[in-house]
Amino acid sequence: MNLESQMRELAASARAASRTLATATGLQRDKALTTLADLLEESRGEIFEANAKDLDAARKAGLDEARIDRLRITDKGVDSMAAACRHVAGLSDPVGEVEGMIKRPNGLLVGRMRIPLGVIAIVYESRPNVTVDAAILCLKAGNSVILRGGSEAFHSNQILGGLLRRALAAAGLPEGCVQMVPTTDRAAVKHLLSLDEYIDVVIPRGGEGLIRAVVKDATMPVLKHYKGVCHIYVHADADQNQALAIIENAKVQRPGVCNALECLLVHREAAQSFLPRLAERLAPQGVTFRACPRSLALLGASAQPAAADDYGREFLALTLAVKVVDTQREAEEHIAAHGSGHSEAILTRTHDRAMRFLRTVDASCVLINASTRFNDGGELGLGAEIGISTSKIHSYGPMGVKELTSLKYIVFGEGQVRG
Repeated sequence: MNLESQMRELAASARAASRTLATATGLQRDKALTTLADLLEESRGEIFEANAKDLDAARKAGLDEARIDRLRITDKGVDSMAAACRHVAGLSDPVGEVEGMIKRPNGLLVGRMRIPLGVIAIVYESRPNVTVDAAILCLKAGNSVILRGGSEAFHSNQILGGLLRRALAAAGLPEGCVQMVPTTDRAAVKHLLSLDEYIDVVIPRGGEGLIRAVVKDATMPVLKHYKGVCHIYVHADADQNQALAIIENAKVQRPGVCNALECLLVHREAAQSFLPRLAERLAPQGVTFRACPRSLALLGASAQPAAADDYGREFLALTLAVKVVDTQREAEEHIAAHGSGHSEAILTRTHDRAMRFLRTVDASCVLINASTRFNDGGELGLGAEIGISTSKIHSYGPMGVKELTSLKYIVFGEGQVRG
């Protein structure tokens, strides 16, 4: 069988399985998730062995530390995946929920019922935990899923896919509900993206190049975010000690993720006292600064002049763009020009100022006095996420279970006919 036929058969199998899954009980779907949690914990040795192969290959291929960090599965990572399975299993079942039932003048009862999207294809890079997060969210929402991870995580993804199929079988559900693309050949993705008769939506998760390539080739709708250019604006009245802790967390904790801080905007009245303290705190941790003329001298030896394209850039490293602004409006205009619609935060002690920022700034998550790192499905109470959408259609922000469903109209009548 050639690759095109193989992908068509895989997608057709996912479509057939989705019809069974859509009518399965919530208890069945939850059993698959809790069984998977047990299997993950019992199979640590196999998971680490497969992951070690991927890490070794990544080092030989010269991947940078940020990408290797995304690839690594640790004991804590397995615990987190298992916990996510149990948490999502414990969430309320969205499938079949009825919303907004109203009675029309002719006596018809009209409402909307929440239903699965159908078949979702996920194309992603590096992080093997996405295999589990994506699958459990799709299954909870009654969707079949086709998973195509990056070639750098091939062995890790295959072992996780095998555990998923075992969990489905234990719950009496078709193994075709979760399909792992069994090849690293990039042509497989192009073939999948042409199969809109089987696949309802595709979600790319990875670098901007991957996402643009998927958007270019997909014949079905795409839920996407191109990059995470996240800003924090420090107003003159911010609590500086609190601000230092928030910025440190947003930039240093995991610089290679999409909700990490990439650009800091500081009000001119705070810059003189705040920026030297910031450099003193972050520079010893390896942070370097791309600074505007007004911030350059204040940041010391760890700073260099910012280039024009440093604003709006996703560094994914311990590099932070810094700009001093005269007003909050200037900060908001900078974000409008250079932000990516991902995560934006303001640090201030003034309620009205904070509320203006909430209303004015366009992003999937806007935060007040908190780290941008909180724009994450688990942190926002979704249990796990399939990605963070910066597309406003259908879903904006972290996509959890409910975001992987749609609504259809339902009508109850007593013999009414239209005049």
